[in-house]
Amino acid sequence: MAKDLKKVRVSMMNAIHDLPLLVARDEGFFRDEGLNVDIVKTPGSGQRDSDHQALRENIFARTMEALYDQGQCDQFRMCEWGVMKRAVEAGKTGHRPAKIVALGSAMSTFAIVTDPKARIYEPEQLKNKPIAVSPFNGSHFTTLKLLEGFLKREQIKWVFAGTMKERLDALARGEVAAASLMEPWISVAEKRGMRVLMESHSTRSEAAGDELDGPTLAAMFRAEARAAEAIDKAPWRHARYLIEEAGGLLDKKDLKVSRLLNAPPEPYTRERFDHTYQWTLSWGLVEPGATFEGTVDNRAWQ
Repeated sequence: MAKDLKKVRVSMMNAIHDLPLLVARDEGFFRDEGLNVDIVKTPGSGQRDSDHQALRENIFARTMEALYDQGQCDQFRMCEWGVMKRAVEAGKTGHRPAKIVALGSAMSTFAIVTDPKARIYEPEQLKNKPIAVSPFNGSHFTTLKLLEGFLKREQIKWVFAGTMKERLDALARGEVAAASLMEPWISVAEKRGMRVLMESHSTRSEAAGDELDGPTLAAMFRAEARAAEAIDKAPWRHARYLIEEAGGLLDKKDLKVSRLLNAPPEPYTRERFDHTYQWTLSWGLVEPGATFEGTVDNRAWQ
């Protein structure tokens, strides 16, 4: 009975980041673990008609973070570097603390896309040219990761250009040299004849406050692991979440499901923390002074 299930409220933004969460709910995997997971959908840069609260300069004023800060949800996931920033800085800014509680399930595809009319064929041609991202989100961090192997850091010029749809439109108008996009917007761009210059995956991290206990998190992660396996076996069956997000700009046949990559959640290791934190710190994208003990809590595996 639903009344016997433990209620957990989690937030989500974009389907590519939260696909295992959605599948675990809709396939009954959370219920099998004794959980009633309520997913609160918030505006994200990947939703066609999203508002801009998800893109505010102050990350803690963005919709998902604000809901968590107000106690309206218990848990969330974002790109690994974004969760690092939020977990490190929440306590220092007086916001509700959150810790990294897992390396997440979804490994979201991001791509740097250009307009063939611009005749950009290799990453080096983006030197000192504007690349559309949204700050302190996966598109921002992944763009830096992708390009720093080809350009000097000072040659990478990112600009804030709004949502996925808005930055794709800016690319078509010639206002930017490239745009950093995630699925389903990479597929939308390809449908419009744009060129994928390079792409990679951005792993999610799972975050939660101290109120959410280890056994509950463990049950959530077991359900998400089952969902990751289900997506891998039949990606087309679950493609509708991404098609819906594109708001009529993409047909199912145009979505490249080979870009859907998910895996079982894992503990967030000290080695992983050191590597990710030091890289984020080296770009000046996170506050200094954080420790593994103060930022990470692998209680789901204890």
